[in-house]
Amino acid sequence: MTLEEKAKKIVRALDQAFPEARVALHFRNPLELLIATILSAQCTDRRVNEVTERLFKKYRKAEDYVRVPLEELEEDIRPTGFFRNKAKNIQACCRELVARYGGEVPRTLEALTALPGVGRKTANVVLGNAFGVPGIVVDTHVGRIVRLLGLTREKDPVKIEFALMPLIPKRHWTRFSLQLIALGRTICPARSPRCPACPLRPYCDYGLSRPGASEKEKKKNL
Repeated sequence: MTLEEKAKKIVRALDQAFPEARVALHFRNPLELLIATILSAQCTDRRVNEVTERLFKKYRKAEDYVRVPLEELEEDIRPTGFFRNKAKNIQACCRELVARYGGEVPRTLEALTALPGVGRKTANVVLGNAFGVPGIVVDTHVGRIVRLLGLTREKDPVKIEFALMPLIPKRHWTRFSLQLIALGRTICPARSPRCPACPLRPYCDYGLSRPGASEKEKKKNL
């Protein structure tokens, strides 16, 4: 089986297993998703949602993040960790949004990644989930699982993204990322993957190498 053939089977299996996969961060508009994604670095989505429930009532526009004293913003986001660096990035980012885009979040990868504190992962989260623009989000789950599957050996997130782009149909990019994240959180956690329960096991190099893999499953991966 070629990588392209394997990728097609994986996409099909994910659609069956996680048809309703969606971003776990709570948001009502592109700005809220951008802020929430910045806050999610080294923090669980659950904790971010707890913080943003209050944060988004206080800060409704990009201008609000710019006008508040930095120390106050730091305290408001403290539970997400690395709050000083995140507060600086949020203020710098929102300052650019106000100055260059009238406080609106831009809709292109190039414009988003030019903002302070916004990398390709954050940009693709916003594009895919706020604007419907396909993008492959490579978080720790996605990077780890695609290596286990044997779709790439790359470890750098940007290299992983570019390795996946020709394998996964563009219209599936956002959903594929969300589905792998859902898989990583439920069936394939890093410390204790439940390979026998995984819908991707017949196409997973790692899963088929573990005890219990059947000959029928191994043949599917050939």
